[in-house]
Amino acid sequence: MPTASQGIESQASNGSGLDTFTSVTCPFCGLHCDDLEVRNSSGADAGHLTIARNGCERAARGFERRPPPSSPQIGGRDTDLATALATAARLIGGARLPLYGGLGTDVEGVRAIMALADRSGGVVDHHLSAAIQRNMGVLQTQGWIMSTLTETRNRADLVIVVASDLMTLHPRFFERIVAPAEAMFGGVPSDRTVVLVGDCGHADAITRTGVKHVVEIPSANDDIPVVLGVLRSMLKGTQLPARDDQRVPFNELADLALRCKRAEYGVFVWAPQALAFRDGDLAVQIVTDIVRDINKTTRFAGLSLGGNDGAASAASVCSWQSGYPLRVSFASGAPDYDPYRYDIRRMLEAGEGDLLVWTASFDPEAAPPATGLPLIALATPGMRFSREPDVLIPVGTPGLDHSGRLVRCDSVVSLPLRQLRPSRLASVTEIANAIAASL
Repeated sequence: MPTASQGIESQASNGSGLDTFTSVTCPFCGLHCDDLEVRNSSGADAGHLTIARNGCERAARGFERRPPPSSPQIGGRDTDLATALATAARLIGGARLPLYGGLGTDVEGVRAIMALADRSGGVVDHHLSAAIQRNMGVLQTQGWIMSTLTETRNRADLVIVVASDLMTLHPRFFERIVAPAEAMFGGVPSDRTVVLVGDCGHADAITRTGVKHVVEIPSANDDIPVVLGVLRSMLKGTQLPARDDQRVPFNELADLALRCKRAEYGVFVWAPQALAFRDGDLAVQIVTDIVRDINKTTRFAGLSLGGNDGAASAASVCSWQSGYPLRVSFASGAPDYDPYRYDIRRMLEAGEGDLLVWTASFDPEAAPPATGLPLIALATPGMRFSREPDVLIPVGTPGLDHSGRLVRCDSVVSLPLRQLRPSRLASVTEIANAIAASL
């Protein structure tokens, strides 16, 4: 949740050779928690960041990672930035269908890559867009009723997590949203209950965040669509066949149906990247069906927690700039949306496109897929590739090496990022704009 001081530069020296920043926004998961306290060492250790307060495992890996020294390269050999930019511009200018993948950057970075793709007739796609499509197909075909992080924190008395290990993907969700110290309308409801449907990690880890009531409904994730279908039938009062399907925990689902009917404000929560099992998109559809049905008698909503690695920002910017969701081609001179044709991973496997431009400024593990196409990488230092890129330009991380903005996973607010350490690394925005100027 945004704090009162969010966006105001707050830096102080604590007298121990460290600079301390407060109200720092974390860029390393879609929650973008904005209450971190981060320290920057000085002297011989200048630039090394440590989290003093309010971090999590993902934040610690991101902020406290020590990027190795790096320089622009052509074919694995060091070069100067001007030469790397000129070579990248030459490759892009000569390509008939460049593919702009990864898109792990901030709002301004995505805008710059989109403009470059528009100018060069390329295709844009985020490396987590398969997860985004599990949501997008449902939104496009039938719509949905959604909550926000703030509304869930302040109003929900029942939180149902579907097949998503949120303690791994979004470690502070339970601490900040489900069991916060305070809520807008007074204290957090004492009977607020979390129900875990499917493989959602370990309940004991969730209770350690302060959640008092956790109920587990075990199920194999491949069976989640069936389980949700049975739950919907129970809520609608539909007569069920004989209860001899071992995949379905009928008694636990009957209890959950009763909880749903008694709830004053219930929220189904899922992380679309966790639904990478058979018919994961069907699970999203059934959840939205349940939400629509139950709103006839009480208040329910959904809450999707995607957005890691800048995915929510990429999806939002693509919609602003082109009028379409991700997976857009500019090859015709106008934006063309097709979630199947312009899936860059599928295009690479099919031998489509003649150049891959990969952007990854947050996570060194977000490397491009193996490809025989010429490769331009705008990457955070330390990334390992299946082969040396034709052009490698190291870039800074938004919120550490330069300022920026990121859209939160519920897509209702963009949060400002501040530069926390001196850095010689250029931003994705600067690199993309420089390449475009050379075309």
